[in-house]
Amino acid sequence: MMYVKPLPVVDADKPVSRQVIADSPDLMVVAFRFHEVGAEGALHNHPHVQSTFVASGRFRFTIDGEEFEVSPGDSFVIPSQAKHGCVCLEPGMLIDNFTPRRDDFL
Repeated sequence: MMYVKPLPVVDADKPVSRQVIADSPDLMVVAFRFHEVGAEGALHNHPHVQSTFVASGRFRFTIDGEEFEVSPGDSFVIPSQAKHGCVCLEPGMLIDNFTPRRDDFL
C-alpha cells in the first residue's frame, strides 16, 4: 500500500486552485490556494461536514447568512448542508477537511 501519492493541482475557479492532499472513503484533506484579493469561493452547500483551517491569508466567510473574518491559525466547522462561501481579503491558503470524502474532487 502506498501512503503518499502525488495529486495534481487543479483550477477550482480562477484565481483559486485546489489540491487533494490526502483522502480515504471517510475523509478528504484539500488545500485551496487563493491567489488574488477578491477571489471567491462561491456560495454553495454539500452533504459533507467540513472543517477549515486558515494556513495563510485573510478571508471573509459566510455560513448560513452569518459573516465573519478569519486569519492564519483560525479554524471552524461548517455543518452538513449549510450554505457557505468566502471572499479572499489577502492571498493565502485554506486547508479543508471533508467527511466523508468528496468524490467530485477526484
